[in-house]
Amino acid sequence: MEAYNLYGDAIFRYCFYKTSNREKALDLVQDTFVKTWEYIGRGKDIGNLKAFLYKTANNLIIDWFRKKKMVSLDELEEAGFDPGFDRRERLFDHMDGAIALKAVESIEPIYRDVIMMRYVEELSIKEIAEVLKEKENNISVRLHRGMEKLRNILSEEERHTQENQNAQPI
Repeated sequence: MEAYNLYGDAIFRYCFYKTSNREKALDLVQDTFVKTWEYIGRGKDIGNLKAFLYKTANNLIIDWFRKKKMVSLDELEEAGFDPGFDRRERLFDHMDGAIALKAVESIEPIYRDVIMMRYVEELSIKEIAEVLKEKENNISVRLHRGMEKLRNILSEEERHTQENQNAQPI
């Protein structure tokens, strides 16, 4: 029960982000905790519960996606998904967030997934490595390269915006 209270909401956000289906996300969260409790019930030891829960949820999502097609972040936003931004933030912060989310959606999934796990779900490099069954160094490299791609996309977007503002008559 304590694990669910600590990680249930984060696992739900992760599942919902990946599926864009509230009911499916709820089912996946339930299945994640049931599978984890069954694993513990068989006498197995879990070193890092948070990473184990994400790994289990990720595996369940992969299984589900084998049956379904992926959806875009734009469709998630249209469906009402809120990635945790405070609605009282200034309009500019919201606009910057929307631009950043669009930029994240435009990069390859191999980079997008680690960026979302690190900066939205706040998993450590070690936890991400455990979830994805990769070496920590590989995750660090992906995160670095993904962030570099985002910087380039956002710099280009800013340059394009400034060019459009300069071209408009006063």
